[in-house]
Amino acid sequence: MRDPTLLLPFALPPAQHAKDLIAALHAPSLAILLARAAELPELRFDGFAAALPHEMLLYGSGTDNSPPLAHPTMQRLGMPPQEGYWFMLQPVHLHIARDHLVLTDQRHMVINEDESRTLFDSAAPLFQELGYDVRFGDARHWFVRADDWHGLRTTTPDAAAGHNVDVWLPAGEHARAWRKLHNEVQMLWHGHPLNETRELHGQPRINALWLWGGGSPEQSVEMHQEIITDEALITSALADDWGRWLTTMQDLDQAIIAPHLHKLQSNDIDSLTLQLSDATRVRRWRATRFGLKKFWRTPSLANLLHTP
Repeated sequence: MRDPTLLLPFALPPAQHAKDLIAALHAPSLAILLARAAELPELRFDGFAAALPHEMLLYGSGTDNSPPLAHPTMQRLGMPPQEGYWFMLQPVHLHIARDHLVLTDQRHMVINEDESRTLFDSAAPLFQELGYDVRFGDARHWFVRADDWHGLRTTTPDAAAGHNVDVWLPAGEHARAWRKLHNEVQMLWHGHPLNETRELHGQPRINALWLWGGGSPEQSVEMHQEIITDEALITSALADDWGRWLTTMQDLDQAIIAPHLHKLQSNDIDSLTLQLSDATRVRRWRATRFGLKKFWRTPSLANLLHTP
């Protein structure tokens, strides 16, 4: 791959903290690239899109529905190919914030396979009674076939994490049917012994399912292979943990950005496209060997502070 693209979700610091974060950030390889690469037009997205900017870039999805990843995820988990329209079901925790419910970032929720199977086995009959086939994939991924829900618009869990879930719940003709079924699952789990045990051990209850990624085999998408991505920053950004964000950015500079910069300097690649995103936009730079020779451009992270 002579012209790789490197995508780092949430590498753009939030405006309110940007000056302080950039002043504290030690990322020499990134500083060289930002100073000597040519900036490409910025991509902007709706803050209420059904997927985050990097998800739309990776999977080529639009802004009104989550990417159809159910079938590819089933294949990745070694499950046999299936006909029909399948969604992903992810066991999650919703927490109360004043007068609304908020989806907790799934990365902060520990659930092992035995726990997940216990909850799956308890909820599966509710789906089966309505004629919906459900399958267990792994601790975090279950699947449901619902051919009549093909028009349902859903949101990725990362796009919804940390927000009022009312805005991000499934919408469309069969949204009401999903809500009714989901309510039954929630009532079933409310007093489930497993959740009582989790609470006693200081772990959040598994009190909801997140439905997304619906699609048929023909609609399925795969990650763009020409894009190299690292999602290490997502957890700290969604949690507003900017101390951890700084540490992770510096690790990425050494582990991901520096080797690609070296490849460009050594003529192992012809160019490098750098894509840095946040929740609503992607800023892009393209570096070439010729551009890196502009030694009069002092390495700097200041380009992260503004857009053209």
